[in-house]
Amino acid sequence: MDDDCDFEHSPLSGRFTRDGIMVDVEIYRDAGTQDRWHLAVIDLSSGRCTDWRETFATDQEAYEAFTTMVEANGLAPVVGSVPSVLH
Repeated sequence: MDDDCDFEHSPLSGRFTRDGIMVDVEIYRDAGTQDRWHLAVIDLSSGRCTDWRETFATDQEAYEAFTTMVEANGLAPVVGSVPSVLH
């Protein structure tokens, strides 16, 4: 995320824990726009950030992409040694 911009954060953003791994799920877009939503997941133990390449029409779609990935693979791919950009 760019520190020079103002962002609107989705109410779906927040802490998520699975199998002892805690992350912050950030769903955001430029403030005051109807731009597509971005998704980033931050590992709270390492500070590692994983950004999705894909953007989403709604914040709900972004959250569902995250939860679908977690259901299929767990959080390990997000906080492990996989590349830091998904999808």
